[in-house]
Amino acid sequence: MNLGIIGAGSVGGALSKRWAAAGHKIKFGVRDAAKPDVQQLLQQCGGDVTAGSVADAAQFGEVVVLATPFPAAQAALETAGDLTGKIMIDCTNPLKPDLSALSIGHDTSGAEQVAEWAKGARVVKCFNTTGANNMENPSYPDGKPVMFCCGDDAGAKAAVITLGTEVGFEMIDAGKLEIARLLEPLAMLWIHLAYRGGLGREIAFGLMHR
Repeated sequence: MNLGIIGAGSVGGALSKRWAAAGHKIKFGVRDAAKPDVQQLLQQCGGDVTAGSVADAAQFGEVVVLATPFPAAQAALETAGDLTGKIMIDCTNPLKPDLSALSIGHDTSGAEQVAEWAKGARVVKCFNTTGANNMENPSYPDGKPVMFCCGDDAGAKAAVITLGTEVGFEMIDAGKLEIARLLEPLAMLWIHLAYRGGLGREIAFGLMHR
């Protein structure tokens, strides 16, 4: 599958390494593809991984992954071109600058805002409720970490569930896109526990079945 990843930071970088290892073709959409850190990431990914503009990545990807900080999302999507019919994975969280709380929530969500900016895209919220370290290495002795996704298009969610399974998560379809109003606060809980609660980043949520 061709994957366009908008943003080459920690989340985009971690996911790209897992997907490149699974055989997917990847193009990063960045401001400057020649930057040393971008070139270093391409070398770390191996496989068929390149970088270009945001529009290049969006056109390339059958699935487009939004992995920018939330404050940069609108500007990035405005340069992405026509996204009609594209599966878009929204990995962002609308965090306040000090990571103390969400800037959007309760009666809407960052994902619903992204869907308004990405006109015509089939938006799925996913890969936002844990740290990039768990995306790069999801192995835990007690089992697979859980990763929730939500969206209004069943086919788009099925594709995202496959991609998440390849990363190494137990994937759970949580429902419609509005369920991002629950998933983004769950991300805030992980951030709180990791950074303010003293547990550190090597933690992940799990789901038990009986």
